[in-house]
Amino acid sequence: MPETTKKTDPELLSPAGDKESLAAAIGFGADAVYIGGKRFGMRAAPKNFDFEQIADAVSMAHDKGVKLYLTCNTTPRNEEIQNLPNFLINAAACGVDAFIIADLGVLSYAKKYAPGVSIHISTQAGVANYAAACSLYELGAKRIVMAREVPLTDVAEIRRRIPEDMEIECFVHGSMCVSYSGRCLISNYLADRDSNRGDCAQPCRWKYRLVEETRPGEYLPVEEDADGTYIMNSRDMCMIEHIPALTDAGVNSFKIEGRAKSAYYTAVVTNAYRSAIDGWKACPSPDYKPKQWIVDELGKISNREYCTGFYFDSPNRNAGIFFEGGYRRQWEVAAVAENWEAGRLTAVQRNRFFENETLEILEPGREPFEIKVEDLEDEEGHPIQSAPRAMMKVRFRCGQSVQKGALLRKKTLL
Repeated sequence: MPETTKKTDPELLSPAGDKESLAAAIGFGADAVYIGGKRFGMRAAPKNFDFEQIADAVSMAHDKGVKLYLTCNTTPRNEEIQNLPNFLINAAACGVDAFIIADLGVLSYAKKYAPGVSIHISTQAGVANYAAACSLYELGAKRIVMAREVPLTDVAEIRRRIPEDMEIECFVHGSMCVSYSGRCLISNYLADRDSNRGDCAQPCRWKYRLVEETRPGEYLPVEEDADGTYIMNSRDMCMIEHIPALTDAGVNSFKIEGRAKSAYYTAVVTNAYRSAIDGWKACPSPDYKPKQWIVDELGKISNREYCTGFYFDSPNRNAGIFFEGGYRRQWEVAAVAENWEAGRLTAVQRNRFFENETLEILEPGREPFEIKVEDLEDEEGHPIQSAPRAMMKVRFRCGQSVQKGALLRKKTLL
């Protein structure tokens, strides 16, 4: 097989756990979105989509030129297999562009019952070498989602040794599973929730104290020093400053983790990576770095300390070490813009805000800007000092035009 490196403009692939997140992903610049159905998907926490909702999601995405992929990446048990053909047939009828699959049995069923739908091999399959990738290509796979522990040097080698029309997808942002590509049993043991069936309790992110068996009730703190004394947890991945390295390695699709996360998370992270990718496309230098406001955006979502995963460092160096403990959450959505006309903004409340409070507005592809809430009134035009009720419509003076769907956010005290 000839060695080749195929470099194209990368696809930005965003998560959606519900319709609001789907709209955020599409509105803030995703090229493709991945969702889960009511069965066979690796996230049980999100609302997920029934077949009617999948069809609506496909329509929403395709109307904007965005592709929609459906996760089928659990490891089904024997009793579930009988439900798989109808699931695949119905999903295909909805018009999804690809199935994300981990299990070889599911792959064979997808080829049989939904032959017109592309097959993407999930990170759950643990693809870490070109031999595995080529074998999966021969079985009908169009794309592989690389195992998270594969360094970029190996990704580049795989790219050179697989068929030119096979695509590589890599995670670029989000949570890191503490296991070999998510095949974890900790959740099963500690919480009786199966991580390989979408119901992970995330015990690798709990806070722990030690108890010595001869001193019950005496809880010893788990402390850290320069070398680390840590158990299980990981930092969040962030590759926003390494767009050239990813493209040079031949990555076709940049995947954002987070189907169980909020629409706000999806909007902010999608917007940041969209802006970074577009900046690189305008100036495709190996030294390209995104503007600082783009990098700063990723500090305005709930996150843990960032790292570059296993792409550059040995896994036992720092990619899985969690230093600070807990999530950082310093911003929240105050409202969503509905209409701007004649110097006044109509918005729908999400969290309480007040007259004279300063809010920050986030629009697709644009550096955020601040406004001061002045002349605040309710939907009937009565002056009010705050917007206390969820989903209430309010209006206030705003000298700058604001796009429909823009996010109005405020800094929290957390």
